[in-house]
Amino acid sequence: MTSRGPYRRHSTPFKLQLCQDIRSGIIGRRDAQRSHSISANLIQLWLTQFDRGELTGEEAEASVIADYETRIAALERKVGQLTMELDLAKKNPRMPTANASETSFVISGPAPAPSGGGAKP
Repeated sequence: MTSRGPYRRHSTPFKLQLCQDIRSGIIGRRDAQRSHSISANLIQLWLTQFDRGELTGEEAEASVIADYETRIAALERKVGQLTMELDLAKKNPRMPTANASETSFVISGPAPAPSGGGAKP
């Protein structure tokens, strides 16, 4: 049986950076194994923890907060856009149609052709 040597401890920022680099495609798993002399199982463990959010640290929290802030800003823009569209729809009622029984839409295309299943002999 071969000797493993001393156990190494890796800092949380190192793990986070490595996982982010792997997930973003900057470095592959095999390249990370070779360059840092880390086993594939250990890298997989870190990636699983990273995906679950179990690797904690200020960098991880800062990136998560930044992602949330970006998403919140996008959602606020969407809410504003939809509010403006709703206000516009309320101010401009639908135009009357030639046939009073026909419904009208703001965006419409040609009337659908009657479906007869094709030409019959």
